[in-house]
Amino acid sequence: MAFKQILNEAHSHWMDGRGAESDIVISSRVRVARNLTNLPFPHLLTQEQAEQVIGAVKAAIEKNSLKEKIGVLELTRMSALTPVERQILVEKHLISPDLLEDFQKKAVVLRGDEVISIMINEEDHLRLQCLLPGLQLGEAWELIDRLDDELEATLDYAFDERLGYLTACPTNVGTGMRASVMLHLPGLVLVKQIKSVLATVAKLGLTVRGLYGEGTEASGNLFQVSNQVTLGQTEEDIITNLLSVTRQLISQERSAREALRRENREQLEDRVGRAYGLLKHARLMSSEEAMRLLSDLRLGIDLGIIKNIPPNLVNELIVLIRPAFLMKTLGKDLTPFERDVYRTQLVRKKLSAAQQT
Repeated sequence: MAFKQILNEAHSHWMDGRGAESDIVISSRVRVARNLTNLPFPHLLTQEQAEQVIGAVKAAIEKNSLKEKIGVLELTRMSALTPVERQILVEKHLISPDLLEDFQKKAVVLRGDEVISIMINEEDHLRLQCLLPGLQLGEAWELIDRLDDELEATLDYAFDERLGYLTACPTNVGTGMRASVMLHLPGLVLVKQIKSVLATVAKLGLTVRGLYGEGTEASGNLFQVSNQVTLGQTEEDIITNLLSVTRQLISQERSAREALRRENREQLEDRVGRAYGLLKHARLMSSEEAMRLLSDLRLGIDLGIIKNIPPNLVNELIVLIRPAFLMKTLGKDLTPFERDVYRTQLVRKKLSAAQQT
């Protein structure tokens, strides 16, 4: 898939609704931070030094051996994209919001299926990312490890025998790995157990963030759970620990959903039905309200209350209803009121099309 096509289509591979435990685990991500020797960290780079990093990465991804093992990767400078296009990459979870700052020095590399992305000159010179649907942390790590080895054959990474990979933020020193899962936890929210559960997660050395990572709040009952520490742990340790905690969260969420269905079935079905009705018939809807209603709809789909809407459509709508994608679709700037109008039109159209298939 060409880069421009990626910007024009809301769908990404992580939205497929496949993979283990996909009724609760929306996606799995593994990201590693790497830096090149003899160059300052990105926040101290001159424009010329930033170009050196971009050039080095471009040469590395064009090697035939990498293409054979990883696939074709396409590099695009952030300065070549419009503000809306840059924001779309954030909304699709292909880059972090930090890559939008001082974007003249930055670039992004994508594989056509959007499973692999590389952020260049974000907090570190390279941030390698693999994003897969469902609970596939092991598979994501295997792919990143292979990509990392191919790049390291060409690039001279900053590495210390005692500390491991050197990074701009001390918390990433060591493996440089951040592994995370995006979880849909409406059951725990509705039975009012979410705060205590997430507090326990924090005590286990993990951190919980919102839909778009650090500095964002949970929206649509979606939570990102990731490791906090990389130093002194192997990549396998990090994956194993996160998998263990994720499976506990899955079990607790399933128990909460079952309790709702057993003890409050009428209220649950009414909540899901009202959400479905509003999404099908409303004429004005904010992004926040749409996310809340989509969460209730997704819960109804997963519990079999709603039978004619595929769960992957809800994943896709999470991106489609965001401001940048709405503006990209219409090809013009929109006022907040216009976005609220067009958002409801788009949701109604997608739900109607799904009912007819």
